[in-house]
Amino acid sequence: MAEWNPFPHPGAYAFDAASLKKNWARLHRGDCEPCPKDAAVLQAWVLFHNGEFQKAAEAGLNAGGAGITVANKATCIYANYLENREKTKLDLFLQAAERAGEQQASEPKNANAWYWQAYALGRYSQGISVAKALAQGLGSKVKAALEQTIKLSPQHADAHIALATFHAEVIDKVGSLIGSMTYGAKKDTGLALYREALALNPGSAIAMTEYANGLVMLEGDKRMKEATRLYEQAAASEPMDATERLDVEMARVELQD
Repeated sequence: MAEWNPFPHPGAYAFDAASLKKNWARLHRGDCEPCPKDAAVLQAWVLFHNGEFQKAAEAGLNAGGAGITVANKATCIYANYLENREKTKLDLFLQAAERAGEQQASEPKNANAWYWQAYALGRYSQGISVAKALAQGLGSKVKAALEQTIKLSPQHADAHIALATFHAEVIDKVGSLIGSMTYGAKKDTGLALYREALALNPGSAIAMTEYANGLVMLEGDKRMKEATRLYEQAAASEPMDATERLDVEMARVELQD
């Protein structure tokens, strides 16, 4: 594995197995991942929450089983926020999607096997252009995997956000009529999913930021004031781990643009 870029705030988070267990419910409110019983998998999560994304991915892969989920999340978060080489970023998303597909085959009821496949393919689609991804049939695959995630884990806030974003981006690219007829994308469904995500995970900076983006895509400039308020709330959030820190910093960047 080539060297990944480091988390820009080394040492800012210092979880260990005990403190991670204590804060698990709060940290995993978005993805509903159960706290692992396997010590090696738990240690991989410790690395993840402290921002050691490459070490977390390697430890997760070495642990196997539930460790694959850590590896996929670490890979996707790293690729999305910290990898600046476009080809490497896209390759990492495809690797995570492939692993998640294999995980689905052996654990079809594992909600996050479906979620991380959808997330990885969704970010890959954004990278190659949503229009191109739709033409390749990736849109329906992302939508189906997210719907399956929510079916298996109804409280999965992150899947609600991602599915809402699917509806918003499809409508933004192809319009309401084609979006609805060809891809099953609907404005009201997207807005309802964003609201539900925030109800499930009210303090989530990423939920607020994605909702803000979705409002503008679906409703245009008339919702810009509300979108700005959501960005401000996200930017003012107190991050609890490395990923939340990256979410908050992204919101701050959006406000400056």
